[in-house]
Amino acid sequence: MHKSFWIILAGLGMLTACGPSTSEASSYEALGESISEKSPHMPTTFVDTSGSKYPWDKMYNPIQSIQNRIAAPAGYKRMPLDKGSFGEWLRGLPLKPGKPQVLLFDGSPKGNQSAQFAVMNIDVGKRDLQQCADAVMRLRAEYLFSQGLHEAIHFNFTNGANCAWTEWKAGKRPVVAGSKINWVKKAEPSATHATFRSYMDQIFMYAGTASLEKELAKVGVLKNLQIGDILIHGGFPGHAVLVVDVVENDKGNRKYLLSQSYMPAQEVHILVNPADPDGGPWYSSDASDPIATPEWTFTQAELRRWK
Repeated sequence: MHKSFWIILAGLGMLTACGPSTSEASSYEALGESISEKSPHMPTTFVDTSGSKYPWDKMYNPIQSIQNRIAAPAGYKRMPLDKGSFGEWLRGLPLKPGKPQVLLFDGSPKGNQSAQFAVMNIDVGKRDLQQCADAVMRLRAEYLFSQGLHEAIHFNFTNGANCAWTEWKAGKRPVVAGSKINWVKKAEPSATHATFRSYMDQIFMYAGTASLEKELAKVGVLKNLQIGDILIHGGFPGHAVLVVDVVENDKGNRKYLLSQSYMPAQEVHILVNPADPDGGPWYSSDASDPIATPEWTFTQAELRRWK
């Protein structure tokens, strides 16, 4: 069922590379897709997610987005989101076809291949850097970068010093001295995505769960969670997972999807819910503590939100 983006464009006859179609949804049959070949966890309707931007993915395929690969549970619907919002962007994140292995930064398979429901189509880098909190920061920063919100891209190092993308793209590089950073001009100004990735690698080296937790606002009540929220345990080691989608039923009950990277640095993946006997990925906001994910257990007191 996995066709190239260009074949999909031709089949739709209405998509453009610069924005979404005027039609919100189409059947998969209209795209030449066989419903019988799809996983039971996949939706039966197609939503055009090509209006969002994913700079690392040069051949973005909307059929492989979270929105189009993972159906809402029976009785639930995806909550409405503002156009151009972080939540809408997260729903459009591209996944690799099928359920491939999770690979480490060196290309070898991760030891535990039972945690993933799906694997994101986003690079992990060539070094052991993009781990759990790093993947959360990467996705947040990629969204801001895609929206041209350059001044909003900044993170604190573990020592409390702030590292801003605006300084990095100006050709300056940080020289860390204690809790202070001195910015020294060492390169030509560049705002390319490749330069942005080098900036993120710097963040990955000197930031982590302990620093990120301090930058986030407390939510603490799972039933109020929103797409884009984070479950985070700051520490050495700690862990962090990102809420990449939320659905709701007519009673106001919510379920959510989680994504993670882990140690060693590995491909970002959508987690299965160990409590789901069918191997599904949705977690319930009605569940009591603890929140058991395949490789870490959180409490709802650890739910955080971007300020």
